[in-house]
Amino acid sequence: MAYVASTEAPLCSEQFGSGTARRCRAAADGSLQWDAWGRRWWAFSGAFTAKPGGRDGGERVAPGTAVPPLSRLLAVFLPQGFPDSVSPDYLPYQLWDSVQAFASSLSGSLATHAVLLGIGVGNAKASVSAATATWLVKDSTGMLGRIIFAWWMGSKMDCNAKQWRLFADILNDVAMLLEIMAPIFPICFTMTICISNLAKCIVGVAGGATRAALTMHQARRNNMADVSAKDGSQETLVSLAGLLVSLLMLPLVSDCPSLSLGCFFFLTALHIYANYRAVRALVIETLNERRLWLVLKHFLQRGEVLGPASANQMEPLWTGFWPSLSLSLGVPLHRVTSSVFELQKLVEGHQEPYLLRWDQSQNQVQVVLSQMAGPETILRAATHGLVLGALQGDGPLPGELEELRNRVRAGPEKESCVIVRETHQVLDKLFPEFLKDEVLGSFYARDYPAEARGT
Repeated sequence: MAYVASTEAPLCSEQFGSGTARRCRAAADGSLQWDAWGRRWWAFSGAFTAKPGGRDGGERVAPGTAVPPLSRLLAVFLPQGFPDSVSPDYLPYQLWDSVQAFASSLSGSLATHAVLLGIGVGNAKASVSAATATWLVKDSTGMLGRIIFAWWMGSKMDCNAKQWRLFADILNDVAMLLEIMAPIFPICFTMTICISNLAKCIVGVAGGATRAALTMHQARRNNMADVSAKDGSQETLVSLAGLLVSLLMLPLVSDCPSLSLGCFFFLTALHIYANYRAVRALVIETLNERRLWLVLKHFLQRGEVLGPASANQMEPLWTGFWPSLSLSLGVPLHRVTSSVFELQKLVEGHQEPYLLRWDQSQNQVQVVLSQMAGPETILRAATHGLVLGALQGDGPLPGELEELRNRVRAGPEKESCVIVRETHQVLDKLFPEFLKDEVLGSFYARDYPAEARGT
């Protein structure tokens, strides 16, 4: 049935969570006619006719062209209410993430083929007991590594989710390279695949933790479960496509080790590039140490605050794990002081609900947070620590901070407490101007843990 738009003014309009809006007009026969308009990311629109007579006097939608087939298909793999229910960076990230998952699936097939050959699949002389023992040792090594790595680095992956995400994918490529190389050196086969499985288990911990952090960032309507579930559906679809391609690829390259290795390096390069583009597409609207330093540095030099998009583009992805300044927020009090005299020196001049200790020789700042410390206090404490780190670095600083820098470079280390008190006074003037900037309202300091509240 062809639809002819009425020339009458629309009676009403209805907008859905996805941003798609429909206008309602009155037709000549008294029915209600709807046409889709407004923003719709896949650039399709549909129209349908609704006639009176539905239940409770409502409208009954006539079947037909209400939802295009592509829309129905995409609804299976996209969160409900897309794109308004997710962050603006959701689509570019997911597209590049799908490319890297496809490349990783093909590389994984090549690595699995190499491991099975090394264990003895297809070799009549191979021992089933030896293959089983090798497999059990490999799995046991990975399980222990998973537990140790989660204990060691679990609390640090929320703040630097992008860096750890990239690290996990690169480590996964290294693990698969070890699996491919393992059959070439049969004497070291067991040790090689154990190291490879250990790396893969670390990848599992880092990948799962960062995926949860990124899902929390992308979900904008308390729909973390939906976003996570649809992400799983997308990954399953990509893995299925990779499996089908692997079935065609393996018979062609399995008899030629050089061709198999060449395919692996090509897929690995594609995998790393796609991961880099995916992580770089993210615009995380919270402050971690690196983003706060970029925003603060720009403010000190130019008097303006960087927006989230600019700060994320400038954030380093390869060196984000090892900042020059060691800033620890929420440390226990016993790690900062061990005597009454040291405690009195720390408390002297502190009006804010936190205590800060600065070790110039190690360029380390430790902050003890009060139970009354809120987000603004945590942000100020982090800013205070970064300002102290800037005193030992290079680059232009405002007048008062430049004078303090000269004193730090010329004076003895025992003046650290004096410098800390004087930076408190500088921040009393500087921090309110930094905080009142409207752009800074786009950020929130929830990335910083408060492990020692109640001190």
